[in-house]
Amino acid sequence: MRVRRRSLAFVGVAALAPLVVSAASAQAASGSLAVTTLGRHGGKVPTTVTVVAVPSGQTYSVKSGKRISLPSGRYIAMTDIYESATDGAGTDTLGAKVVTVSGRTSVTLDARQGKAVKVSLDTPADVSGPARISAQVCAATVSTMPSAFSVGGWNDAGALYAIPNSSKLLQFGYLAQWSGNDNYVAVKNTTGIPAAPGGSVKRSNMATMRFSVRSGTQMAGQHDIAVQAMPKTDDCTTDLMGEVHDDTAPYSATVHVTPGTWQPRDDIFASNGDDVGGGFPKARTLKAGQSATQSFGRAVWSPLHYLPTVWQKSVYFVPDALIGDPDVGTTGADPTKETVVLAKAGTTVKKKTLTNWGSSDDTFSARIHSAGWYRLTVDAHRYRPGITFPAGMLSSRITLDWRFKADPAKSTVASVFLTRFLPSGLDTHNQAAPNSTTTVDVSAVRGAQNPDTKFTKVTAKSVRVWSSADGGKTWKAATVKHSGSTWQASVHNPASGAVALRSEVKDSAGGRSVETVYRAYAIG
Repeated sequence: MRVRRRSLAFVGVAALAPLVVSAASAQAASGSLAVTTLGRHGGKVPTTVTVVAVPSGQTYSVKSGKRISLPSGRYIAMTDIYESATDGAGTDTLGAKVVTVSGRTSVTLDARQGKAVKVSLDTPADVSGPARISAQVCAATVSTMPSAFSVGGWNDAGALYAIPNSSKLLQFGYLAQWSGNDNYVAVKNTTGIPAAPGGSVKRSNMATMRFSVRSGTQMAGQHDIAVQAMPKTDDCTTDLMGEVHDDTAPYSATVHVTPGTWQPRDDIFASNGDDVGGGFPKARTLKAGQSATQSFGRAVWSPLHYLPTVWQKSVYFVPDALIGDPDVGTTGADPTKETVVLAKAGTTVKKKTLTNWGSSDDTFSARIHSAGWYRLTVDAHRYRPGITFPAGMLSSRITLDWRFKADPAKSTVASVFLTRFLPSGLDTHNQAAPNSTTTVDVSAVRGAQNPDTKFTKVTAKSVRVWSSADGGKTWKAATVKHSGSTWQASVHNPASGAVALRSEVKDSAGGRSVETVYRAYAIG
């Protein structure tokens, strides 16, 4: 297994991050503040101190020992006093003080006052070593998102400390993780920094999340899966993250968590170290004793969301999320390059090649001048310069062929569909047995698009499916049975190679949607 050290175990607050003002740029000052930070042996330790105004949330950053000019008022000064060591990871001491600035004000954060964050688990036999603890101190009342106004650190149990402070202007949150055959992750939030930070956890009161990571569909093979805390009301545990497993797919892993809402996530790394994929599936809310399974990398990857729309006398299409993991959603889609063509009565209205690599706003738009039947085709393949794709990568190319009515005077979502293919019986490499028969569940789906365009209800009247064993040169019709809201296709597999899948959906508005996924799954 490859080990990757994280600098901090917090993510996800950038969108609501406070405005940070440097010491040199503080304005309208009528006072000043200097914060001295002392280590666990009493000597001065240089740190970067975060200073948050109460209640405005104005945030300043200043080096310890340096004086910063500030308007008179109340502030929270907080920092992580990190001390390195020649043997081990050193120590972290989190501290915060509420201070009223008036004239020349000074305050000291003294790591010698820190108390060890102690978290216990009724230890299962497979756990060895101490817990790894991520913790942070937050400004509790300046925002509805305390985690956006925070300082944090992480270390092994016994090397992470917090300086007690009973102020209700502060919150303290931690995530503790134990590793063994399974992982165990616990979070807790408190108002103020407790005199005895930590707590005890019982396995019988935990929930379980199982991960199934398959290979073959992704742009790279190294998967780092994790869980992030997502409390119902944002607090100082929000987005604290526990890494569950980091290895080459395929693999499975299990994590036991304290009850609550958890965000599973996957980061996929190429051989050059680039984070090239992954995403955030639906968060899971679990009670004690409950369990859930999260899959990553199951075949088949295909278009996930966007449909053509008619708006302001033009046909629009967003060429995004065209090849993505259906178990993750649009955040699990890979960048693509695609050629999009709009035609009417056999005449090309517009043709354009686009890519969403490095940009999220490439959109196809074509002006139309009369009502009638239009045809929009998309030919997309994965596109990520700078890395080498794995040999035999699945879902490497998709095509869409939509036929729908459009009227320049009417803004609406086109009456077309996307298809979801879900083969059963594949192994962890997304392979079917040679010369076998694979049952493929097929769903015809469409979701709301631009809120400014009308979304008319359209039903799928018929679904047909074909398979190809020679890369799309020839196609064989599959037997399709309708079952509830899905269809089941029986696909006869070749002796080797890969299988391409094609669907045709005819709808109640007279439209037609054809979707093709090349190398949908492999034969092993």
